[in-house]
Order: sequence, then C-alpha cells, then structure tokens
Amino acid sequence: MATLGFDVYGTLIDTAGIATALERFVGPQAADFARVWREKQLEYVFRRGVMGSRADFATCTNQALDYCCLRFRPDMSDADREAVLGTYRELPAFPDAKRGLEALSRTSARLFAFSMGLADDVAALLEGASLDGYFEGFVGLAETGLLKPSPDAYAHFVQRTGTDREDAWLVSGNPFDVIGAVSAGINGAWVRRSADAVCDPWEIVPTVTVDAIDGLVPALNLSPAAT
Repeated sequence: MATLGFDVYGTLIDTAGIATALERFVGPQAADFARVWREKQLEYVFRRGVMGSRADFATCTNQALDYCCLRFRPDMSDADREAVLGTYRELPAFPDAKRGLEALSRTSARLFAFSMGLADDVAALLEGASLDGYFEGFVGLAETGLLKPSPDAYAHFVQRTGTDREDAWLVSGNPFDVIGAVSAGINGAWVRRSADAVCDPWEIVPTVTVDAIDGLVPALNLSPAAT
C-alpha cells in the first residue's frame, strides 16, 4: 500500500501568497521580497543542516525575514513584522491541492503531512486552507532536529508511518526535496505546476512527475479504497 508524505510549504501551500501581506510595506517590490524571503529561508535550512546547527524551520523563516528587511529596507515596525510572520500561518493553498487530496482520499493510499514546520504552524495552515481532514497524521521534523534533505529526515518518515521504503512516497513541488527523498531510498513525486519549472540536472531524477496533485492517482496506479 502506498504511503504518501506531502510536503506542505511550496507543495500544498503557496508561499508566494505572502506577497499580498507585504504590499503595504514594500509596494511593487512585494513579489521580489516574497521570492527572496523564500530563497533565503531554504538557503538557511540547507546551511544549518550542513553545519549541524540545531535550528528549526521557524527560526530559519524569521532570520530570512531579517535578511530581507536589511536588503529591501521596508517601512516595517516590530509590530508589523510580527503581523507579517503571523500571515505565514494563513497562506493560501494551491488550486489543485484540495481536489487532488480529495481524489487521493478515494484510493487505498495512506496520506500524511510531512514538514519541517512547527506542528502548530502546519496545523493552522492546513485548517485555514480546509486541507486538514485528508491526512491520517502529521510527521514533523521540528522535534527531531532533522532538516530536509537529510537522509535521516526521510528515514524518520518511513519509521513513523510504519511503511516499507518501496511503498513510501515523498510528494513535493520542491525539486531539492524530491531529489533528497530518492537519494534516501524512497520514491519521489515532483509536482511540476509550471512548464517553466526546472528540476536540478543531476543523476537523481523524480520517480514520477505530475502537473497537479490529482495526477498522482493515475501516475501511481492507485486502486480505489475498499468499500
């Protein structure tokens, strides 16, 4: 039986949605601010992982925002900054997320949310986007000190869900995550929503590539759930 672990930020939830909240502070630079914030957030995750520095995803998010404030110099008070960070718990879902999870819920697959984010933050995001009812459970990395794409992060998912590696799938819109999963010995499904999106040209490739989450049903040849 396939066990699917869904990355949350950048796969189910659109992190670019933060740009709306940023418009009042940085105006037409909001989209660039949001893009750099996300890039720095992931860069800090990777650097912390290589350094062996125990810092959770929230810390990397906060420090990436600090970087962007230094770079873009927005007119943002401490209270404004906290409000923007709060919006990170209210980001929108991608349009295909709900219909995709709905389609998958009618199959025999087991569905889990799998994230570096803090449990409370992820719960708030999924509830706000009406996606929380589709998952058997949440596998979080924050309490472990692990960060993607460490092989131990994906091993933790396998262990926590009690599945065999050949049945375990990481579903992500982030190529680094998919490559990390495949390198760690589990399956990786890349959600490539844009024809312009490029996967890193490594010797490691996604197990499957789909253009929307509901495409996983035929791509993984999932059977209907028993009635």
